[in-house]
This record gives sequence, structure tokens and C-alpha cells, in this order.
Amino acid sequence: MTRPLPQGKASAVSDAGARNWVDRFAPAALVPYLRLARADRPIGFFLLALPCFWSVALAGRSLGDAYPDAWLLFLFAVGALVMRGAGCTYNDLIDRDIDAKVARTSGRPLPSGQVSPRAAIFFMLALCLIGLAVLLSFNSFTVWLGLWVLPIVALYPFVKRFSYWPQAVLGLAFNWGALLGWPAVLGRLDWPAIVLYAGAGAWTIGYDTIYAHQDREDDDSIGLKSTAIRFGRATKAWLALLYALAWLAITAAGIMAHAGTAFLLVMMAGAAQLGWQVSTLDIDDAENCLERFRSNRDFSVLVLGAILLDMALAAIF
Repeated sequence: MTRPLPQGKASAVSDAGARNWVDRFAPAALVPYLRLARADRPIGFFLLALPCFWSVALAGRSLGDAYPDAWLLFLFAVGALVMRGAGCTYNDLIDRDIDAKVARTSGRPLPSGQVSPRAAIFFMLALCLIGLAVLLSFNSFTVWLGLWVLPIVALYPFVKRFSYWPQAVLGLAFNWGALLGWPAVLGRLDWPAIVLYAGAGAWTIGYDTIYAHQDREDDDSIGLKSTAIRFGRATKAWLALLYALAWLAITAAGIMAHAGTAFLLVMMAGAAQLGWQVSTLDIDDAENCLERFRSNRDFSVLVLGAILLDMALAAIF
């Protein structure tokens, strides 16, 4: 099912951390599959899971709870872990010939031959089955809403072939959990979750534009499109607009869910974090772009911290 790896393990994928746990500790036979699922690059898990957590926590805040439902957070964490892996595997299957032509992605398991397409399909289906089991653990409204994301996920890897806005489609797909967390608690979809979803989508367009600048020249040379190419030298202005919209919408969602002063104060720190990204970004420096992209984990944690602190203080006072 896989081709032998020379000298035990193939070299690390270019945008994985030099001391990531997969390359340091995982058995050689599992390494290609863990890389396929992006387990060596956990930032994507945080960017997928945290909007789910925001939504669950805001729903709890709207009810006056002191803390979010821990079981729901666990389910969304497991779901984010396996569905991120399944989604990345699907994208790599569709893009394997393109990835072979891009310096940053040519070492990935499929284009480098570490995993065969057939093995990747079986791996993806196994992850999807786990994800389905997680989804079926929610109430019926959340289950049906969760299934509606599948056409968007299926479309995403093809968008860069005909549109400069694949990052917008990624925003729709990657933040579906911001819609799901609320009905997982309340059994219905309300405006705070919709506004949260819109803000998270704008945030994703921003951070994935930063990420796409790493491949801007390679993508342009082979005819692929992205917001990084579309925005070009105006990226900072676009990023400032997208991040401002994201911050305003996420903050508005919190206020609509009855979050108070503590939430607003921590969200100011979130605004500063986004501002740092914009002001220090160098679109011609791949390391600079990767560092700022990864720093969105800090922003996502700040948003969750803002909600949790507000919930706790409201319960006390």
C-alpha cells in the first residue's frame, strides 16, 4: 500500500516544525499517514476546532452557564481532529499532480510517492467514519446541519483552478463548526452563531491569504489562483479590512449572546494580535508569512479565553 521510505523516514515536510512530534516519535510506518493528516502541523486543528469551541461557549453564555459543556467540547475536538485529517487527505488526492510542481508541497506523502492514492482513499474513509460517529452523537438538527458542509468541502480544492477566491470557500467550509456549536447546545440556529460564522469566515480569508503568499510565485507560474495573487502588493490593506470585519463580527456575536465587559476587554487584546500580524507582515518572506499564519492560534485562544472569562465572572457576580 505504501512505497518503502529511504533510511527509515523521509525528510520532514517543508512547513512542519523542525521538532514536530511525528518526525521525532512516530513509528516509521505511520509517519506518511500522520503527515497526510497534517498531524505534524497541528495549527490547522486549532484553527478548525476553536471556532466550534467559541460557538459552544457563546451558546452557554446566552443561557447564563458558568462554563461550556465539556462533553460537547470533547466531541468537537475529536471531530475537528479526524475531519481535518480527512479533508487534507482529500485535498492532497485532488492536488497531487499540482503539489508535485510546488516546492513547498512536493515532499508531501502523495506527490513524493510515500503513500499510494488507493491507500490514501482507505485512510480518508476510515477518518470519515470516525467523523460520522461523532456527528451522530449530536442532536438531529446539528446532524443535518453538519451534513450540509460536504458539498463545500468537495468543491474547495477545485476553486483555485478557476477563481482567485479559494480562501473564501475555505472560510465557508473551515468554520462550519461556528454554526454547529450553537445548535449542539440549544437545538436551533440563532443569529449570534450566524454572525460568528461570518466573522470567522473573514478571519480565515485573512490568515489563509498570508499562508498562500508562501506559494504565490509557484502558483502563478502554473496557472493557479489565490487571494495572495489577487491582492498582491495591496495585501496589507485587504488584510486590515478582513481582520477588522472579523473582529467586529466575532465581538458582535459575543454581545448578542450577552457577553459583557470581560469579554470586550480580552477581545481588545485579540484586536492587538491581529494588528501585529498586519503591521509586521512581509509577503516576500516565507518564514515571516508562516509565523504570522501560525500566530492565529493565539488569536483563536484569546477569543475563547474572552468568552470563558466572561462566563466565569458572570456566574460569580
